[in-house]
Amino acid sequence: MPKAVVCRELGPPERLHLENFAPTPLRNGQVRVAIHAAGINFPDILMAAGEYQLKPELPFTPGMEAAGEISEIGDGVAGVAPGNRVIVKLRHGGYADEAVVSPAQLTPLPSNFDYAEGATFLAAHGTAYHALIDRGQVRAGEVLLVHGAGGGVGLAAVEMGKMLGATVIAAASSEAKLAVAKEKGADHLLLYAREPFRGAVKRITEGRGADVVFDPVGGDILENSLRCIAWGARVLVIGFTGGIGLARTNLLLIKGASVLGVRAGEAARRNPTLGEVRIKNLMQWAEAGKIRPHISHRLLLENYAQAMRLLIDRKAIGRVALMMR
Repeated sequence: MPKAVVCRELGPPERLHLENFAPTPLRNGQVRVAIHAAGINFPDILMAAGEYQLKPELPFTPGMEAAGEISEIGDGVAGVAPGNRVIVKLRHGGYADEAVVSPAQLTPLPSNFDYAEGATFLAAHGTAYHALIDRGQVRAGEVLLVHGAGGGVGLAAVEMGKMLGATVIAAASSEAKLAVAKEKGADHLLLYAREPFRGAVKRITEGRGADVVFDPVGGDILENSLRCIAWGARVLVIGFTGGIGLARTNLLLIKGASVLGVRAGEAARRNPTLGEVRIKNLMQWAEAGKIRPHISHRLLLENYAQAMRLLIDRKAIGRVALMMR
């Protein structure tokens, strides 16, 4: 019987359970996917703890992205077939051996990706795309400051920002993370423990400051970022892995700056055309070898708690994937 990680009570990863489940019968218009890999994302951890904006009814299976092979299609399904290698877009349900979804939730796996890369691609790179292109409108020649540059979404922003022609300043908590950011194209590397980043940014930009700030960290990172921005800067709020940040509005006023919230998934649900353009471009860049997830850990499904802890304890560099096969 297939297995899935199940959340029956809210809390840390150790409260989840690996359980057998009976396969779900296919309805008209549905597709069964044999999942080979699932990506670990912070929203999975927050959802299991009851701290995310989406609160599924208990019990549920975490996991917002996966990749695998179509094993069965229901009546009325067109455009896909058994044997197709696909990325599966979910709100939850990915930490499992299989998933039953609609064809609209599937994207062909890039031909040069393995299943783990497919399962760790669209969430992080989709967020970076929506942030830098739809919201931040990064232009060639601008200075992009990326916080948390050793994380999955941070590395995606470094890679994509460089591809867009920006000068990328990568800030992270370890030399190992910065080394990977450099591989992804970062022009300047800032180690948080070495020097205050706001002074370093001013030094690097000769006092001008950053044009765009990519912030998945929050906490006091946000206010300090506002103290090293250029006129007309865009500050992109991606998440709060370091706590909710507070900003002084006078710092925004004197620099004519904007703070922009980034919710890639919700933006696509409200404007499907926006999401279609995003995926089309991401897939083209992936096939061309311009963008690719960096996966520091691949663990078997039964090691789900350890995999989730890698993100909580900031030990992952880039992405972490659960492997089912």
